[in-house]
Amino acid sequence: MYQRILVPVDDSATSTAALRESIRFAIDQKACVRLIHVIDLAQFAWSANEFLDVPQLQDSLRKSGEQLLARHAEVLSAQNISAETALLEAWGGNLARSIVDDAAAWKADVLVMGTHGYSGLTHLLLGSVAEGVMRHTQVPILLVRTPTDG
Repeated sequence: MYQRILVPVDDSATSTAALRESIRFAIDQKACVRLIHVIDLAQFAWSANEFLDVPQLQDSLRKSGEQLLARHAEVLSAQNISAETALLEAWGGNLARSIVDDAAAWKADVLVMGTHGYSGLTHLLLGSVAEGVMRHTQVPILLVRTPTDG
């Protein structure tokens, strides 16, 4: 039984699809859902910081992340699903490691996450957070794929 469902979310269609699947699991299993959103605070720190207010941009990332989590939590609440949220901060783009570490610390029974299903050059250039999570976690994963544009 899956009593503790971890769902990494962002603002993509794949994330929304994963959230829908987590709702199905949570209702069926009467489970608790933990929504997490990972932000990379280093993405602005390495370039053009003489032209940008890096702390302000990082605060904006945090604020946007909190708003995103609140919107997704409302969807769960409307379904009478017990939910908690967490905004995770990473430095240097290792988003997958942040998800894996949080799943272990929270003792998740399953991860439900979206994937774009990129292949070829697109996959090589963009990488895959889902693939990174799969490589490093001991927690079962349900990957929810949505069609890509290219």
